[in-house]
Amino acid sequence: MNDLDFFIILLTSAVVVFFIGQAKARSRQESTSGIRLHSLPNYYGYLTALWTFLPALGVFLVWSLFESNIVSMLTIAKFTQLQQLSTDNLSLALNEIKILATTGIYYSNGDANINHQAAAVYSKYFNHSFNLKILVSTLLALLGFTYTYLRINPTMQARNSVERLIVYVLLICALIAILTTLGILFSVLFESVEFFSKVPITEFLFGTHWSPQIAIYEDQAGSSGSFGAVPLFWGTIFISIIAMMIAAPLGLIAAIFLSEYATSRVRATIKPILEILAGVPTVVYGFFAALTIGPLVRDFGYYLREVGVNLDIEILANLTVSTESSLAAGLVMGMMIVPFILSLSDDVISAVPDAMRDGSTALGATKSETVWKVIVPAALPGIVGGFLLAISRAIGETMIVLMAAGVAANLTANPMNSVTTITTQIVTLLTGDQEFDSVKTLAAFALGLGLFITTLILNIIALHVVRKYREQYE
Repeated sequence: MNDLDFFIILLTSAVVVFFIGQAKARSRQESTSGIRLHSLPNYYGYLTALWTFLPALGVFLVWSLFESNIVSMLTIAKFTQLQQLSTDNLSLALNEIKILATTGIYYSNGDANINHQAAAVYSKYFNHSFNLKILVSTLLALLGFTYTYLRINPTMQARNSVERLIVYVLLICALIAILTTLGILFSVLFESVEFFSKVPITEFLFGTHWSPQIAIYEDQAGSSGSFGAVPLFWGTIFISIIAMMIAAPLGLIAAIFLSEYATSRVRATIKPILEILAGVPTVVYGFFAALTIGPLVRDFGYYLREVGVNLDIEILANLTVSTESSLAAGLVMGMMIVPFILSLSDDVISAVPDAMRDGSTALGATKSETVWKVIVPAALPGIVGGFLLAISRAIGETMIVLMAAGVAANLTANPMNSVTTITTQIVTLLTGDQEFDSVKTLAAFALGLGLFITTLILNIIALHVVRKYREQYE
């Protein structure tokens, strides 16, 4: 038996005890003639199932979360040789011990005798822990079932108890989401602080030269300009602007057409087709940008350069052209976020009361005048909020930029030239065999913190715009 098997058994048991609790409630009602149940019989079944399932599941999940670390510490305590290893070597040794204990495969050149002994101890402790976990979870399930089953009677307020339990479950889920966000923030923050202790924050924020590869040399870790993130922030903003220039008008106009002009049959056909674009993996968009849009943009750049040479236009004649370009990435990214803007704008426009449409029409306004002078202004706060959220989505994109715009950190306003973004550099810095505590690797966390703050500010602005300027229509 493994964790999944026990979870399936526990879930099946909850389904079974649901019917048992339901039957008990009905039987008690029949045995006490004249006394009606406080709640429907289903609620007694729900209450029995919840008390059987939730406590056991909570202990099971928490135990499983810390089980591996506790077993590892107990294993290390048994062997002096493991205690004498450095942190990095100990982590490698524990990975080898776990693989050896679970699969029986040994591939290390280290002390085979110690690793085999440690694997045997690890396997023994893990089996004991698993059996104890199953036993405790099963006992809790039985206690929860017994406690609820014996208390079932016509006066028991099962519905209120079920609703209270559901509120607690929802609260726990919300707390988990909040704690996960805080965990991500602090994990990035601590590594960023270590990075800024080695590289001045002013150099990171205002430097115009990004070349983290030189950080492999110890005497160059803090050299001037090597960790200047301005080209990365500019590349991120530049590509996002190009993407929004494509997505904003297309998404908004498509939303206006679907909500105001299209028939219900056309709307039911076109909207799902457009929203399919939201389900296409970004790597597919990256292939499309690299193989189709990139060469087209390059050829167009060559054409502009020839025009500049023939007409003696210096700006066009000296135009730098590359297959990897911010324009190619921005065009494809714009198509990717069109469904996002379309869906948000369509919902906002559809929420405008029909009374405003009827009133505008009654005053003699045409359909287009009603749309652009009444409906769009009324829905503008929600539309602007949707645009800001779409910008956040564009800023966080990685694969399209990596495949279409390249990894060159160029501070340029030429859309035909190659640029890079924050997310692309994070992937580049954390790919391959890198030392986790090196300045080069820590730079990825500093970039992640900057990206986190940027998207957080945009989301806050979007929520503020929607809340401040939202008008309530009766």
